[in-house]
Amino acid sequence: MALAWHTAFVPWLVTDDARVLASAELADSRSARRNGLLGRDHLEGALVLRPCRWVHTIGMRFPIDVAFLDDEGCVVKTMSMHQRRIGVPVWRASTVVEAEAGAFARWGLRVGDVIEVRSDDT
Repeated sequence: MALAWHTAFVPWLVTDDARVLASAELADSRSARRNGLLGRDHLEGALVLRPCRWVHTIGMRFPIDVAFLDDEGCVVKTMSMHQRRIGVPVWRASTVVEAEAGAFARWGLRVGDVIEVRSDDT
C-alpha cells in the first residue's frame, strides 16, 4: 500500500488497521519543510514532512519523537530527539513524522507499523 496523501480539511495520521493516531499537518513544500516546528512552543498531533530523510532540532523549543517511513508508509525507524541535535539520514525513508516527545508511546507507534495521512472524506 503506497503512502496516500489527501488534502481535504483536517488530515489524520492513521494506521493500516484504521486506528487514528493524531491530527496531522502536512509539510510537503520546500518552505514548509524548512520551517518545520521552528518557532513553536508545542505541537498538537503530528507534522508530516515529505520528502524527507533526516531532521534536526536546532532552534527548536521542545524535544520531539521522530518516525522515518519508507515509500509504502512503513515505519523503518523511530527515535526521540532533544533540542539542539542533528540527526543522521535514514536512506530508506521518504517521509518523516514528528510529534512532541512521548507521543509515540501514547499512540503505540513502533517500527513495522504502516501509517498514512487521511482526510475527513476518505
